Amino acid sequence: MTTETPNQPDSLLPYDRWTEAALRSVLLDALDYVARDGLPGEHHFYITFRTDLPGVTIPGHLKARFPQEMTIVLQHQFWDLRVDHAARVFSVGLSFGGVASTLVIPLAAVTAFVDPHVQFGLRFQAEEPTDAVGLPEPEAAKAPEPPPETPAEPQQGQVLSLDAFRRKAPPKA
Repeated sequence: MTTETPNQPDSLLPYDRWTEAALRSVLLDALDYVARDGLPGEHHFYITFRTDLPGVTIPGHLKARFPQEMTIVLQHQFWDLRVDHAARVFSVGLSFGGVASTLVIPLAAVTAFVDPHVQFGLRFQAEEPTDAVGLPEPEAAKAPEPPPETPAEPQQGQVLSLDAFRRKAPPKA
């Protein structure tokens, strides 16, 4: 995210990093709200993240299928969403092909967050986390039974254009 204009001098303050950190906090706040109160109305989230960064914990079969990037959908069939603001990491249970899985995702690995219901989206640069400490590794025995239907898996390398979610100006009469 760049906020410079052509004639603006280089800043000695890292405004771009501060802005991106603040926008990542919006994502954490949204996830925290959903973990506490559930998804309201027709809201749902697409979250794209780098699978190859330290601190990302996903099952081996998903890592093999999505070696660099993956998009998950939080809508009807997810469970045990937990957010750790201090560690800047979240975890969520999802079902892939009928197999219950828990994913642990550091905020630094997230590259996009979209709530298409309200045409809201954020895009981030993936960054190496300063530490990989976060939520404890979940135990497979504690995962709840997956719902009977499984969500469609996002395709590898799928790119969502945020232009599709921007509000369009009404036509001029």
